[in-house]
Amino acid sequence: MQELWASIEQWFISFGQEFHRNFLVDGRYLWLLDGLKNTLLMTLFASLIGIVIGLFVSIIRVLKQSGAKVGILDKLAGIYITVIRGTPVMIQILIINFVIFASVRVSKLLVASLAFGINSGAYAAEIFRSGIQSVDTGQMEAARSLGLPYSKSMRYVILPQAVRNVLPALFNEFITLVKETSISGYIAFTDLTRAGENIRTLTFSAQPLIMVALIYLVVVMLMTRILRMMERSLRRSDRNQPSS
Repeated sequence: MQELWASIEQWFISFGQEFHRNFLVDGRYLWLLDGLKNTLLMTLFASLIGIVIGLFVSIIRVLKQSGAKVGILDKLAGIYITVIRGTPVMIQILIINFVIFASVRVSKLLVASLAFGINSGAYAAEIFRSGIQSVDTGQMEAARSLGLPYSKSMRYVILPQAVRNVLPALFNEFITLVKETSISGYIAFTDLTRAGENIRTLTFSAQPLIMVALIYLVVVMLMTRILRMMERSLRRSDRNQPSS
């Protein structure tokens, strides 16, 4: 038993020394904090870009399906969704960085946010489209019968209900986006994963990568908890609505 406790004590001592070497020497833990900040900023900007693109593309596709004339926009939207969903996001970010912005000096944060935003927009478009189509057609007919034009009926009646319906699925897309941004190091952007890898190249230890994995896990768990709270709130509001 004494040998077991001695082994455990030695392990803790070794772990502490390794932790100090990896994260406390030269303030290397600050690298992880900066990387986390960059990851969260990139996810936020990419999410906003994805929402704007997704909403615009989904409305085009819904208009086409309803018989409206949208010209070539529907074909372009279909090509966009097919290409983005059919190619790896890593290839997309490499093309945007080394081809589109090859001769232009721009922030890596901008490049990464744009790449992930364009990728997320294709998935958000399908989420929004399904949400819009889930709204009862009678809602649009009622709005039009009250004299509202199609654009205002969509804006004030259909879209609020659609967004409410797809909010959990949209939030799940954001959770996935947080993890996907870990490949932004391929364009030399110092996100959380790249920061952990920079520490590992100095110390040759597995601790930085394990720490990075734990940080991602905590972030995703927090976002998942927020999603669960949102879902419970939506269910309560559904129960509190008066029946027609």
